[in-house]
Amino acid sequence: MESPYAALRASVATRLPELLAIRRDIHSHPELSWQEHRTTAVIEQVLTEAGISTRRLQTTGLVADIGAGNPTVRVALRADIDALPVRERTGLDWASGSPGTCHACGHDVHITALIGAGLALAEQAGSLAAAGAAVRLVFQPAEESIPGGAEQVIDEGYLDGVTAAYALHCDPSIDVGQVGLREGAVTAAADGIHIKLTGRGGHTSRPHLTEDLTYALAKVITEVPAVLSRKVDPRAAALIVWGQVHAGAAGNVIPSSGEAQGTLRVLDAAVWAGLGPILKEIVDDVTAPYGVGVEFVHTPGVPPVVNTADGIADLRAAAQQVGLTPVPTAQSMGGEDFAWFLHKAPGAMARLGTRAPGGRTYDLHQGDLIVDEAAIPAGATLLAATALEAIARHTAGSPVATS
Repeated sequence: MESPYAALRASVATRLPELLAIRRDIHSHPELSWQEHRTTAVIEQVLTEAGISTRRLQTTGLVADIGAGNPTVRVALRADIDALPVRERTGLDWASGSPGTCHACGHDVHITALIGAGLALAEQAGSLAAAGAAVRLVFQPAEESIPGGAEQVIDEGYLDGVTAAYALHCDPSIDVGQVGLREGAVTAAADGIHIKLTGRGGHTSRPHLTEDLTYALAKVITEVPAVLSRKVDPRAAALIVWGQVHAGAAGNVIPSSGEAQGTLRVLDAAVWAGLGPILKEIVDDVTAPYGVGVEFVHTPGVPPVVNTADGIADLRAAAQQVGLTPVPTAQSMGGEDFAWFLHKAPGAMARLGTRAPGGRTYDLHQGDLIVDEAAIPAGATLLAATALEAIARHTAGSPVATS
């Protein structure tokens, strides 16, 4: 009797040319959050042609089920499907054909890995059903938004009855063939911050007759993060970083409005939960001397992704079964709405190595990101094997066997 893990690896290897073509197609047609219509259609077509039942979410994205119709154990595997408003600078033959949009976070790899996992697991659907088990593939929209698509998946009930949930995320600081694992918090909480100031504008020669809004905005940008660092426990690592700042249109004109947008990231979930009122107080205190009007919008985003011990054990065992090397990984300041999945079901997120051994270390959310495509079969076999490990653990039996 063939090992189910050997069957998974063989299935993915056989389909590798198809998977690479799918990845390159998706990469060249990136779509932003909540706009992933073509991406959803591509995924749906591939799975449907393989005989896998799919259901679309209300906006974009879809779920697919493999195995028992009314399982005693259901494992969810998740991939996010949206791209970023970033201009691609890779020069690849299959680079983004959408100006100003690209898969700079590797979600095209996540999609393809989950498709590969689903196709491989579908070949074991009968054995899964006989064991009273099922695997749910979740292709989630809008991970890059606040609020994100994970909350829609939950609101539509697709995590109800899920026993455990797993995901992976590309990590260009880890070599392909390696899998970064960490028990406990592996990401940070992440919120959106938007501050708009208004006041009397005027000539730069007469700032005393205005609220000098640009100067006040500069104070917000520099002093709000500084004051926050003195208001909370430094071990929580509360960090504000601005990504957009806008004020004025001429060097000799003080504008009447300006704004700054950024993110708040926090490693400690308990501290994160109480930061809203503290931030509002800091913003009011910093802007008070300048007499400007203040609109402060704090959009709570996601808590940290907290990996369970059992979830990490499943990922580690699965990695070893399919020939990948587990390595330690540090907690990241990045945010991930897979955290909401883990509020509904225990599980874990792994960091999938995407760096060519000996090659350049890229960064996420940058237009020059290049992924070693050997990460695709690695991710596909890891996800599929993790599902089998979780099913075996929850049924206290052996992994599903194939003849």
